[in-house]
Amino acid sequence: MPKGRAGPHKFSLSHPQTPKLSYGYSSKMNIGKSGYRVFSANSTSACSELAKIITERLGVELGKSAVYQEANRETRVEVKESVRGQDIFIIQTMPRDVNTAIMELLVMAYALKTSCAKNIIGVIPYFPYSKQCKMRKRGSIVCKLLASMLAKAGLTHIITMDLHQKEIQGFFSFPVDNLRASPFLLQYIQEEIPDYRNAIIVAKSPSAAKRAQAYAERLRLGLAVIHGEAQCSESDMADGRHSPPAFRPSCGPAGLELPWKHQAPFPGIELPIMMAKEKPPITVVGDVGGRIAIIIDDIIDDVEDFVAAAEILKERGAYKIFVMATHGLLSAEAPHLIEESHIDEVVVTNTVPHELQKLQCPKIKTVDVSMILAEAIRRIHNGESMAYLFRNVTVDD
Repeated sequence: MPKGRAGPHKFSLSHPQTPKLSYGYSSKMNIGKSGYRVFSANSTSACSELAKIITERLGVELGKSAVYQEANRETRVEVKESVRGQDIFIIQTMPRDVNTAIMELLVMAYALKTSCAKNIIGVIPYFPYSKQCKMRKRGSIVCKLLASMLAKAGLTHIITMDLHQKEIQGFFSFPVDNLRASPFLLQYIQEEIPDYRNAIIVAKSPSAAKRAQAYAERLRLGLAVIHGEAQCSESDMADGRHSPPAFRPSCGPAGLELPWKHQAPFPGIELPIMMAKEKPPITVVGDVGGRIAIIIDDIIDDVEDFVAAAEILKERGAYKIFVMATHGLLSAEAPHLIEESHIDEVVVTNTVPHELQKLQCPKIKTVDVSMILAEAIRRIHNGESMAYLFRNVTVDD
């Protein structure tokens, strides 16, 4: 060191014989990546079957928790193991009691959030209230409300399957992976319908034509569309929104001017009246004679429309009729109506539990989609790309 230049002073508050404490991470210290756990938010064992299948595919144990209803129907959730700093996946299938299932999901997500979980990912194969995603007269977009509730409860990511409208993803403030069940349903058609080359894909309404078109193009089959079963919209003329305000004279009987609150308002503007919709006769656009008709949709709940479509297709010459959908809600008398209809087989996935309906109607068949859900969980936890799960999926699909 040159003379006249003082070296840097080193101050140490520790005793020479006391090892110094390090508050930073040294280069030799390798912090392992946090683990992950998979929980089921369903209070009934029948509804948690999908969660058990997914955990078996992942090679992990289902997280220990208790989800039950109090005597006054309040939902209570108890997480029985540590989740601090881990990625938590909550698998929630939607049984018939949808509102209870939603509360179970919200309460469990909030319990995990307050237990310092690192990320909370909801695996919701069938997203409820997805049909209420558009504004109706004096209504609300309930799907947007549910998205806000899930974000407030602590969810940071959602894995779902075949949303009723793809635009629902825009309701969320966090990532949403909208998986597709079509590869599994297409595989079922190719393997379980021997003469599927003689089939034609059918959309039971013009609104379902885009989904049916995707199946027809992948199977190199023809497309038919049933038109005419749409219900007539209710007239909203009675509420006064389309009428000018009633005329009130500005002068009383004696010629005296009335107070301003009793005078005639600004006259309404006459607007062109929208022509009322008229239900057209049912027609089938496309030749189904001597063919296997495969009706494609995303949700099958009330089956009256499917039964009516099957009758029309049978009259037009279809000799076998299949109905294929992702989510088989099959509410109310659906199994009984299917059993007595011209439908030969209803094929749905296990995104929604329907074991009871299968016992009532042997025509109902199930396709397992747990493989893609398990792979999505694995990839999200490992930070891998999800593009592999969306191969050959275009923007219009």
